[in-house]
Amino acid sequence: MTTLRRWLPFLAWFPLTADRLRADLLAGTTVAMVLVPQSMAYAQLAGVPAYYGLYAAFLPVLVGALWGSSHQLSTGPVAVVSLLTGYTLAKFAAPGSEHFVTLAVALAFLVGAMQLALGLFRLGAIVSFMSHPVIAGFTNAAAIIIALSQLNKLLAVPVARGEYFLVDIWNMLQQVGETHVPTLLMGACALVAMVALRKYAPRLPGVLIVVIIAIAVSWATGFERSATAAPEEFQGAEIGNVVSTITALGGRIDALHAEVDAKALEVKRLAIERPELHARRLMLQYDIDVLRLELTTIEREHRLRMRELRRFVFERVAQEGQSPRLYLEGARPADMKGDGERWRVSRIAAGRLELTGGGEVVGRIPRGLPRLAPPKLDWNTILMLLSSAFVITLVGFMESISIAKAMAMKTKQRIDPNQELVGQGLANLTGSFCQAFPVSGSFSRSAVNLAAGAVTGMSSVTTAVIVLATLVLFTPLLYHLPQAVLAAVIMIAVLNLLNFGSIRHAWQAHRHDGVAAIVTFVATLAFAPHLDNGILIGAGLAIVLYLLRTMHPRIAVLGRHPDGTLRDARLHGLHTSEHIIVIRFDGSLYFANVPYFEDAVLDEAARSPHAKFILVVADGINEIDASGEELIRHMVQRLRENGITMVFSGLKMQILRVMESTGLYGVVGAQNLFRTEDAALEAIYQWIRDPAFDAKFCPLNPPSAAAADQTPAGRAIASAEQAPGGPVATTDH
Repeated sequence: MTTLRRWLPFLAWFPLTADRLRADLLAGTTVAMVLVPQSMAYAQLAGVPAYYGLYAAFLPVLVGALWGSSHQLSTGPVAVVSLLTGYTLAKFAAPGSEHFVTLAVALAFLVGAMQLALGLFRLGAIVSFMSHPVIAGFTNAAAIIIALSQLNKLLAVPVARGEYFLVDIWNMLQQVGETHVPTLLMGACALVAMVALRKYAPRLPGVLIVVIIAIAVSWATGFERSATAAPEEFQGAEIGNVVSTITALGGRIDALHAEVDAKALEVKRLAIERPELHARRLMLQYDIDVLRLELTTIEREHRLRMRELRRFVFERVAQEGQSPRLYLEGARPADMKGDGERWRVSRIAAGRLELTGGGEVVGRIPRGLPRLAPPKLDWNTILMLLSSAFVITLVGFMESISIAKAMAMKTKQRIDPNQELVGQGLANLTGSFCQAFPVSGSFSRSAVNLAAGAVTGMSSVTTAVIVLATLVLFTPLLYHLPQAVLAAVIMIAVLNLLNFGSIRHAWQAHRHDGVAAIVTFVATLAFAPHLDNGILIGAGLAIVLYLLRTMHPRIAVLGRHPDGTLRDARLHGLHTSEHIIVIRFDGSLYFANVPYFEDAVLDEAARSPHAKFILVVADGINEIDASGEELIRHMVQRLRENGITMVFSGLKMQILRVMESTGLYGVVGAQNLFRTEDAALEAIYQWIRDPAFDAKFCPLNPPSAAAADQTPAGRAIASAEQAPGGPVATTDH
């Protein structure tokens, strides 16, 4: 049964009592009320049509709960992962296009495959490379980027996606005078209402209430302002040329995709029929590579042209018995009357240009379940998305496991990071077969789930069933949901991500951690929309700072404190012996700090020319690598040639094993290895032959040692001590 539960962890939910089932049903229903509008909003953030959010909120939620280790973690679309998805794919395809959706589904598959592999091979510890300060800096920057990315939907002004996100936002703000007032009012009212409900009625599903009211108001007032136009309806040579070029490019892109798919299918057929390398296969593969290069060039040109077209504002003139005409604002003939709206091109679909006049709504959502189909993957796509998939894998899992552990502190549940990776991986893999973009564990919905009383993952099963019902029965009701309200939902959600106190806390804990957090924050903002650069820079810097920190660990010359312990002589103003140097090294001895250790030991030897023994208190050395072993070997031999003996105390088992396996144990000498520093000092006292040295008055003696040595018992013990070369260290410490 234990083995079965390892592969089917949801069996631990059973048997379900009536009380637990009732609590899970209530919690799942509550989460679904938040998830339905949130998932649609996050789909917009990811750059795919809103209804794809519902696809990502169905099977991934169910599978993540069944195979994850946390009973309260709510899987599904989340803000940061959606943002990473949107800006990653915007480099390769136009947001909202069919190719963009195909890439989003492929990205979900890659993320799921990576997470599943990490979980099955029990490599959950890899997330340790993403330190908490780096995640804190990235999350705060991402929250600001997410909020700013929704401003254009609140103002109903176009924003171009260029190489620098902040420049795009600045250009968008310069058009603030063109704000569509009804859209701004709709979004602002939604923001105020959600904040008020969160503050004064936190138990109510505020997001769902606002969404329902917004849909009703949008339908009653005729908020939607959208239309379609054929390319020939645009008047003016300049605009006509731009529209014609974009239409032609779009047609060419579709044709190239069809040609690539046909040739790829033939390559697969030939690989089955003729497994040996065939000339026809090589020719087809060459053709595919050439077509893809052409496709990349044309898609980039298409994006640039669309960005240019979206900047134009048009006036629409209706003509009786004829198609309406579209003129650039201010270029409409004086004898013609416009419809009073200001129109912009939003996108091109099926050869027609979709127009928006400010009041944008979600629009038609296909009723029914998502189409089950494998993601379209090829080597070029995999190589193109691999680095971004790895970043999303780490960021998504870091968010999930952090939330799961935080909730486990309250529920006393044991969280298995590797099992959680398996659950998240299967959720993304399953999602990629039902047209979903990458998902992760949600902080806000998990908190709602826990607060609503969820006991087992059955609450997430309930949530998935309600999303299923929404897809099958209620999608027509979502048609009039304003895009501005979805933008407000996202803005409210990311308030939970803003936590500058975590950056301040990192700075207070250690300056290096604070620097890593601040650099990650600034780099993420500066490199946006290339968010993966920001987090990779932060993670790399954190590792470099750690190495710098360990390159110079604390090295203390020790003296005897009045309380009888050996402490830092310089820090506490203690006397040291001119015959014995006692050094404590607080750090693992490895290639990066080997020179520092060597310089410190040799400097102390130079300062004490009468010293014949150097005692290294090694309690703080946890690891030693080949460079450290080689250094000790050379130092022992070099110092011995100069009449100085190196003695070690407190060596741990793993260090002694390295010394035994490399032969260093014999070079140092068993007689020079001791369990404690006091035992080492007692032996060294017997070995010193300098007539000027008297052990009774050595500053390294405990305070009572001199008095004890003057008693008959003390003298008897001293005479019985082993001579030089005597006490053999035990190796079981």
